[in-house]
Amino acid sequence: MQITLLKSKLHRVTTTHSELDYEGSCAIDGHFLEVAGIREYEQIQIYNVNNGNRFTTYAIRAEDGSGIISVNGAAAHKASPGDLLIIATYATMEEKDADEHKPIMVYFDQDNQITHTRNTIPVQMQQLA
Repeated sequence: MQITLLKSKLHRVTTTHSELDYEGSCAIDGHFLEVAGIREYEQIQIYNVNNGNRFTTYAIRAEDGSGIISVNGAAAHKASPGDLLIIATYATMEEKDADEHKPIMVYFDQDNQITHTRNTIPVQMQQLA
């Protein structure tokens, strides 16, 4: 049996651009992609913390070190500059491999600077769920 698990996430990253007249996708600082293990053109799920919108698109690489998170094309209707986003990827694997899997979770401050990474959610946060 196969199971789908969180592969990586960019947690509470700030939208810097919303470009309606651009071919669809989400441009993400290349350094962020590398840290999170997200490939260019990989499918991503975006969860907008500000307005509750949830949508699917794909990642494209923005300039390394730019801090850019640009939601483009039709998806630009779902996020505005300043909105906080959670950008997630998922992986499908055999259930027997799931016990060994650890996601890469990247956390940001209000200036789109990486503050830290984790591969587990702290116990006290799990108890809130």
